[in-house]
Amino acid sequence: MDGELLLVVLSSVAQQEVENISSNVKKGLAMKMSRGEIVGFAGAPGYDYDPQTKTLSVNEEEAKIVRYIFRRYIEGMGAHVIARELEQMGALTNRGNKSWYDTTVMGIIKNEKYKGDLLQGKTFTVDPISKRRLGNLGEVDQYLMKDHHEAIITEEEWEQAQEILKRRSACHSNANMDPSKYREQYSRRYSFSCLIKCGFCGSSLTRRSWHSGSRYNKTVWMCIAASKYGKKNCPECKAIPEAVLESAFVESYRIITNDHKDVLEEFLQRTEEALRSKTTAQNIEAVKKELAQLDNKMQRLLDMHLEQKIDFGTYEDKKLEIEREQQLKTTELLQLQGEAGVEKDLRKRIDAMRKLLTDAPTLEKFDRKVFESIVEKVIVGGYDEARNADPSMITFVYKTGFKDKKNGDDFKPPRRNSKSKKNVVTS
Repeated sequence: MDGELLLVVLSSVAQQEVENISSNVKKGLAMKMSRGEIVGFAGAPGYDYDPQTKTLSVNEEEAKIVRYIFRRYIEGMGAHVIARELEQMGALTNRGNKSWYDTTVMGIIKNEKYKGDLLQGKTFTVDPISKRRLGNLGEVDQYLMKDHHEAIITEEEWEQAQEILKRRSACHSNANMDPSKYREQYSRRYSFSCLIKCGFCGSSLTRRSWHSGSRYNKTVWMCIAASKYGKKNCPECKAIPEAVLESAFVESYRIITNDHKDVLEEFLQRTEEALRSKTTAQNIEAVKKELAQLDNKMQRLLDMHLEQKIDFGTYEDKKLEIEREQQLKTTELLQLQGEAGVEKDLRKRIDAMRKLLTDAPTLEKFDRKVFESIVEKVIVGGYDEARNADPSMITFVYKTGFKDKKNGDDFKPPRRNSKSKKNVVTS
């Protein structure tokens, strides 16, 4: 009994000693992280780490891959597609592997180091005995150092990528998905994934293979409301072959960049003039000044109350009134900032479209990169001027807002199962 008691006491003392050492080590690491020192760096593609000086330097060869990943992600590609492209390019990971995985690509997209910042304390040790580590969701402090090292991408590119990531994550978490939201997970596995909509019900179109395994195999795009939930949900729609969509885009691109270049240039100029006439930036500054005035007003009100120039009831009433005004102005400011972001994005699209018009490549066949760089979405089906349903109508909506309509029937290839008529001889 004495031996067991002694063992329990010694075990308790040993455990307490381990916990004390662990606590001291954590404090030391926290002090280093607060000073901006890199602790436990596990490596990041695009950067070389010097353990002597504990600094990061850009590895230009790997940095090219990082920039490519962010550029393709902003263009609309998913992690799976980017990983396959990197393998086809023969790109190597920072560990020299030829295989790329979705998780590797997403790890790069989420890593703040590529914009020059350093966030430490992303994980923490639950206890020193099991040494189990978990992601830090606020249990312990994190340390963010802005402009800690040389950036590989710009702050704007980082924000664009995170906005896309946030939007796609929201789509994944949408458990009660309705037909119009179906396929909004941005898989981007195919050229038209998440970019093609039904002109009748607004649902996304999904890719299907007809007569798979036979010589009559054909890839088509169908309205998900009709194919998944029944034709009665979208009776006007019809499946459209993928080859028709590709041929229609090639023709639309040729006409815009050659025959209708002047028309599109005029459209771009009108759009630019409309943007210049907007006073969003001035309105933002005006609202900021009003918010600053309200802050000063709140401070003066507090001073008057502390100096006993007004009673507590009057102070509370005036305070609530100012807080309501602040809330309204804050909401207005957020709306204006959102509009400013949309205008900035539209200006970038106009510049990209004008550059395309200046040195547009000639397309002999469908090119996915060209398509994704200039097209916002494709609408299949719609109504003509007489309000008659036209399931063959294809509308390409370019990123500047310019629209070009095509008749899908003009691009249908001949049917492979058509039979030539035979002359019948009667006696």
